[in-house]
Amino acid sequence: MDELLPSPHSSIFAPAPSRTRKAARQRKAELPELRLKALPNFQERRSPLDPFVYLGVSLSLCATVILGSLYGPSYKVSVNGVELGYVTAPRQVEAAMERVEARASSILGYEYTLDQEMGYEFEVTLREDRIPLSRVETYLFDQIGEVMKTSVLTVNGQMLGAADNTQDLTDMLDAIKAPFVNENTVSAEFVEPVVLTREYTATTALRDIDEMAAVLTSNSMERVDYVVKAGDTFSAIANSNGMTMAELQELNPGVDIDNLWVDQVLTISQAVPFLSVRTVDNVTYEGPVAFPVEEYDDPDIYQGFSKVMTPGVEGWATYNADVTYLNGAEQERVINDTQVHVEPVTQIVAVGTKPRPKTMATGQFQWPLYGRINSTYGSRYIFGSYSFHTGLDIAGSYGASIAAADGGRVTFAGTGTGSYWSYGNYVVIDHENGLQSIYAHCSSLCVSAGERVYKGQVIARVGSTGRATGNHCHFQVKLNGTTVNPYNYLP
Repeated sequence: MDELLPSPHSSIFAPAPSRTRKAARQRKAELPELRLKALPNFQERRSPLDPFVYLGVSLSLCATVILGSLYGPSYKVSVNGVELGYVTAPRQVEAAMERVEARASSILGYEYTLDQEMGYEFEVTLREDRIPLSRVETYLFDQIGEVMKTSVLTVNGQMLGAADNTQDLTDMLDAIKAPFVNENTVSAEFVEPVVLTREYTATTALRDIDEMAAVLTSNSMERVDYVVKAGDTFSAIANSNGMTMAELQELNPGVDIDNLWVDQVLTISQAVPFLSVRTVDNVTYEGPVAFPVEEYDDPDIYQGFSKVMTPGVEGWATYNADVTYLNGAEQERVINDTQVHVEPVTQIVAVGTKPRPKTMATGQFQWPLYGRINSTYGSRYIFGSYSFHTGLDIAGSYGASIAAADGGRVTFAGTGTGSYWSYGNYVVIDHENGLQSIYAHCSSLCVSAGERVYKGQVIARVGSTGRATGNHCHFQVKLNGTTVNPYNYLP
């Protein structure tokens, strides 16, 4: 019976000793007889030591289970002779190699194959001594000369480049923010998404820090819309946006540079930074407090007019505010706290409710007549020389009606003399709101000085008196005595 039990000095993991096929068959034939002979003896004679035999067998089985859970077959992995550790099976390493090759191929843009010499040595080891396959993958990646683990900078979804360490990139980004940061700055961030990651990339992605900084701080010229305001001229728009008139004309083909109107949309070229910085400053400062305004109806004042009865006076206060800047230009100011030192004085305004007379200016011009524009406002070549044209020449048939652009009082109606001799017969209307309109080269006049006229009233007829090359109306507008572009006031 004892020969059926394992020796207490033998290893349960040691391979069984080899035997010949004949010895194996003989042993197999003898086992039933031994068991038959042993069974009656075991049942008839019980030794006091039998329980200890059972206990020994049980302990051996328990030891086998416990040791089997702690130990297991493993393979020592080596790469080009460098031992990495133990894994469960070589096939797991081969799968890891395939993943490394696939990832390297994706990074490099072409099919990549590992050429390392792999070694596997079988051993029985503690299961906890096995290394994770990720360690094998990392080691294999580090052996690829064309791929390396770097700090990658991505801006607005675009990979800008990579550097050896993250701190260099962080210092560069902080340096870009630095000009916009002061002692009051509570936050500074980039408008575009900026992401720093640590990942494997192709070595060709490495960039010099100064090279990346130059790209991030560069400006690109982009097309943006510009809405024409009252008083704008083509040349002034070009100058204020750092452009020549030729460059502005190139972006706006077909636009008459002498024929701009309010709310007209032009395309201009504007410098836009590659990376914009938004900062918020918390500031405390002193400043005026706007005075409130109270209005009341006054039946003695015409509709559309008002009169200040009690002037308002600003107060004085200390403010605490959060001010938002974009690349140093203020975008928003949020007042957090106000401490008023001097209270403002309310302004009282009387608002007219008296019906307006028909001859009162509405504040909106209409065209004096409709026709082709022969000459626009601005410089022109005429009569053999360059001169500045002060209005619009609107073509019309002889005798066609010329209407008042708005209501007002006629201050002149007659034939031009002196510096106005070239106007021929002309009419001047004072609209009593700072604006005057002039209608020249008329064949005849329908109003007299001192009359009040309403908007759209016929005041003269088209002709070619004075210095004119054909039948038309020279329409001119003055604001507080200065000639301005009529297009800025016409619908």
